[in-house]
Amino acid sequence: MSSPSLQNLSNDLAAAAEAIGPSVVAVHGQHRIPSSGIQWRKDVIVTVNHGIRRNEDISILLGPEKSVPASLAGRDPSTDLAILKLTVGAKLPLPEVADALSVKLANFVLALGRSWRGNLVASFGMVGGLSGEWQTWHGGKIDQHIRLDLELYPGFSGGPLVNADGKVIGINTRGIARGRAVTIPATTVNRVVDELLEKGHITRPYLGVAMQPVAVPASLHSKLKPGLSNGLIIVHVEPSGPADRAGILLGDILVELQGRPLESVESVQKILSSARVGDKISATLLRGGSPAELAVTLQDRQTR
Repeated sequence: MSSPSLQNLSNDLAAAAEAIGPSVVAVHGQHRIPSSGIQWRKDVIVTVNHGIRRNEDISILLGPEKSVPASLAGRDPSTDLAILKLTVGAKLPLPEVADALSVKLANFVLALGRSWRGNLVASFGMVGGLSGEWQTWHGGKIDQHIRLDLELYPGFSGGPLVNADGKVIGINTRGIARGRAVTIPATTVNRVVDELLEKGHITRPYLGVAMQPVAVPASLHSKLKPGLSNGLIIVHVEPSGPADRAGILLGDILVELQGRPLESVESVQKILSSARVGDKISATLLRGGSPAELAVTLQDRQTR
């Protein structure tokens, strides 16, 4: 790349930071290191859920020595997103959001955030990996996998990823990909923000059990469908939860849900991600060495 081209790129990135920077805030919602955030809707700040450790006494730094109070309006641990409402109008600008299809592998990008003092800070890199829809280990659906090849410093989580055109691609985090720096795309952010503003939480079905993978004893294979040799043993049943109401007991071994084999806890989350609250799903289990069939009516964890 020639020197004039590098200078043009440098100028474009500086202009992008200047354009989006006024929308970026520091979020003091936990002890020690703050997270970052950005005004996504009027007086609505999007940040990361793992950066909010308390429900009250949250403050927002708009810049050095410019602090305003905020209240928690909702959170979604499965996508690591939380939204705050400014209790005092701050007149922050709304950022321009990029079309998800415009994101390309190896695009140069900026991660923006604010330091604990409220100074705007940046980290430069590129889109290091790009693929389709994926599911977090908490069961959240992310519309696009955007892996970052840049240093996401402490406090940057919750801040925006910005392209060279000065548009926001999404929200950066280390909280959903086993510590790797990824970006939650704007389409996912919009979907989560809409539901959190409407309901205060994400409606998501759950079973109400804790499980661990186990191998089904060879002597029991003949009692199950061919190929079913693994399952999930129930180690805890939440009182009055969906599984408890369906009659699932401690020590049962789940081998199928909706006719699909269960190899891991993640396989349960994948099945539940396509279900809805109120759906009745079939469960095949082993109890005392004998197979049993039960129907489980899914509930919402927040409203059961």
